[in-house]
Amino acid sequence: MIEPADATPAAKLDDAGTSTDRARPPTLTEMSHNAGSVRSMTRPSAPGASTRALPAVDGTEPLIWARGLVKRFGDFVAVDQVDFDIEKGESFGFLGPNGAGKTSTMKMISCMSPLSGGTLRVLGMDPAADGPKIRSRIGLVPQEDSLDLELTVMDNLMVYGRYFDLPKKVIRERANRLLEFAQLTERANDRVDPLSGGMKRRLTIARSLISEPDLLILDEPTTGLDPQARHLLWDRLYRLKQQGVTLVITTHYMDEAEQLCDRLVVMDKGTFAAHGTPRQLIDQYSTKEVVELRFGADEHENIAPKLDGLAERIEVLPDRILLYATDGDETLSEVHRRGFTPVSALVRRSTLEDVFLRLTGRTLVD
Repeated sequence: MIEPADATPAAKLDDAGTSTDRARPPTLTEMSHNAGSVRSMTRPSAPGASTRALPAVDGTEPLIWARGLVKRFGDFVAVDQVDFDIEKGESFGFLGPNGAGKTSTMKMISCMSPLSGGTLRVLGMDPAADGPKIRSRIGLVPQEDSLDLELTVMDNLMVYGRYFDLPKKVIRERANRLLEFAQLTERANDRVDPLSGGMKRRLTIARSLISEPDLLILDEPTTGLDPQARHLLWDRLYRLKQQGVTLVITTHYMDEAEQLCDRLVVMDKGTFAAHGTPRQLIDQYSTKEVVELRFGADEHENIAPKLDGLAERIEVLPDRILLYATDGDETLSEVHRRGFTPVSALVRRSTLEDVFLRLTGRTLVD
């Protein structure tokens, strides 16, 4: 599954088996009406169920198939009837503020938490009936590293491989490849405890790959890492994707989602506020460019109405005014023509962060 950086990428994964004692979900061909890159999917449960569209990747059977997925904790609904497909070889992201339902969804996919409602198939199997089989084919990278700090880097991989009943020789061969992949070969015999946060995170990912899983689930994979470590980890994950490994990622970093995700959903209060490719979401919910204007203290509220008509949307923040426009340079020139001289001005392209904040708001959610 893992190869050195200069190796030829591995072939696509084989089709997953289908549970024989449960009804098979319809194939994409059966349930899809392709129109360009958009697939319309209807929840097959109750009459009057909503129709939701997700961009299609290809015509193969989805690796993960969910309809009307629900997770409750008492009276609290953490995940509220969501529909999604995740294709083989795809990198799929879940974005959302704290409490949006991302981790609850991931736990259901990874068979760590039972469904409260709806239908879920993972690798063609039912988590309720086939949890152990599914878990044996999944690699999981949790938010918090769970490495054995007293063992060496190599021993962490060797011990973990034994949980999958792999022969010692096979584990060692894979461990050597994984250490090369994670750029940890020179630290193989070092204890884990003194390693940097980035090294520990790379080791956690390497450990999750020891069983050569069909699906890798990563919950906030780069939280707390410095920029250099984050970019190195992105490179490792991108190489996995090139080799055909399916990635499911939750993240709070919008630039990370843009870099890694083929498609993503923005979750808010247990539902999907938006879905699509990063480019599609930016095109739909923002503009090509954003102009950031900073004036003197307490001037923004007074100046903003006088800029009316310069942009498709104007947002006033305590420290700046945001003008969402197609041509940022022309918009900034018009600001000057109207006689306004900001303390500072910046023209930038729209990002997923603009989309995220528009959909979920700028207020902190506990």
